[in-house]
Amino acid sequence: MLLVLEDSHKEHLSFLSQVDVDVVREFCRISMEFIRKGANPKVYQGAAQKLGVQVETVQHGVEGLMFLLLESSKLMLSEIDFQDSIISLGFPEKLQSLLLELYLTNRLEIRAVLAHMSVDLPHYHTLEWRFDVQLASRCLRHQPRPQILMKLHLKDSDETKTHLLQTDPVNLVHLTQVLDAALQEIKSPYCRRICRNIK
Repeated sequence: MLLVLEDSHKEHLSFLSQVDVDVVREFCRISMEFIRKGANPKVYQGAAQKLGVQVETVQHGVEGLMFLLLESSKLMLSEIDFQDSIISLGFPEKLQSLLLELYLTNRLEIRAVLAHMSVDLPHYHTLEWRFDVQLASRCLRHQPRPQILMKLHLKDSDETKTHLLQTDPVNLVHLTQVLDAALQEIKSPYCRRICRNIK
């Protein structure tokens, strides 16, 4: 999978090819510090004075680099996919190898930071189920009424919540068919393109 960058991001990153590799290395260090601790506008001013450029240029360069690292880590791009993604930026080979080294060294840490910042929603833990059948009653003899009882356990942080659900086989089959169709739809090229653009 390749990372698709918008023209604005390419424009922000194009500044990196106009400066020395040591400056880009410093931008990489600043980007990683910002990912870990958050942005510090004073750093932009100091770097802009040293380079003799506007503060916005430095800010866009660092933010473009942060976006590249965050999105690549989020998608867990392989080494080859990352290289193919930054080829379109027109960087010299030395700069490409520096960015690749930065990405490979820090991608697990970036993913850990992203996981720590993400919203912790309840997620599936276990499911217990039981199949009950009422074979007959005084009113209706020889008419089975099957029911499926489910105890769904969801984990929310360290706490486990339990939900009791009841349905009949017809509704359960319909539910599984709808969920299966949704899973197949999300695997379609159209949906994958939309998800990539949303991220």
